[in-house]
Amino acid sequence: MRVLYIGSGGIGLPVLESLLQPGSGHEVVGVVTQPDKPAGRHQTLTPPPTKVLAEAHGVPVFQPRRIREPGALEPLAALRPEVAVVMAYGQILPKSVLELPTVACINLHASLLPLHRGAAPIQADIVTGQREGGITIIWMDEGLDTGDILLTRPLPIRRRETGGTLHDRLALLAPEALAEALALLAAGAASRTVQDHAHATYAAKLSRESGRLHWEAPARELERTIRAMNPWPAASTTLPDGRRLKVFSAICHQRNLPADAAPGTLLRADARGLLVAAGQGALLLREVQPEGKRRMAAGDFLRGNPLAVGERMGE
Repeated sequence: MRVLYIGSGGIGLPVLESLLQPGSGHEVVGVVTQPDKPAGRHQTLTPPPTKVLAEAHGVPVFQPRRIREPGALEPLAALRPEVAVVMAYGQILPKSVLELPTVACINLHASLLPLHRGAAPIQADIVTGQREGGITIIWMDEGLDTGDILLTRPLPIRRRETGGTLHDRLALLAPEALAEALALLAAGAASRTVQDHAHATYAAKLSRESGRLHWEAPARELERTIRAMNPWPAASTTLPDGRRLKVFSAICHQRNLPADAAPGTLLRADARGLLVAAGQGALLLREVQPEGKRRMAAGDFLRGNPLAVGERMGE
């Protein structure tokens, strides 16, 4: 089939790569992605990886600032796509784009819908303690991840899963799910299951504030936040002197803790890490990154930044 790929996020690269393989049985007639953006210390104008991959295969690339803007539709219509495949594009598609393909416009979403619609489903799965994530492929409509379900591919979430590891595992699962969906579409056998909208939840776009550690919360919730926000935007807390400290790894402690320690109180600071009291239990911070420095073991951080038991960490 003639496929128009629409996406910008790195999670979709394996999907695009699979479509571009000579044996895929499909022709990628165009790629729509976000405009080039400044990146790095020198703010060099950098293309999205989706664009780089497409151009390496000689596929036309389109980068409208807004896909709703005048003039964006005409060149896409000229491609005569049969299927539009959307993954991590970052914009809601208007009806005019949804109606371009003659067979279907489908979206690959990185959660088991209707759970965690929106921009950050991977992190939301970990923060909320889900045991299973996955890829859902939906028939797109004008809503935010509200379309009928074509198929789902579940994936168990591991005990020490991070946002980064789950992202990478789902990225590898997505091409398998897409291959099945395209085969069903080609055979005219693709089903439609209406989502249970009453059970829908939303995962808002992440910001640097998303990983802020509020020590009044239970240690188990804080530990899930740390894993979910690793590697970006990273969980963080404030040192007693006011400096920001990113946290990438931690372990919950529930036993032999002082009953009267206020949340945020430093209970121990040694080679094993920083043990900090939470609303319930305590959290041993194991891998951290101080402002302007590299990631390091918490014990290494303490050698140059001694902290005293009883000091308070902030939010």
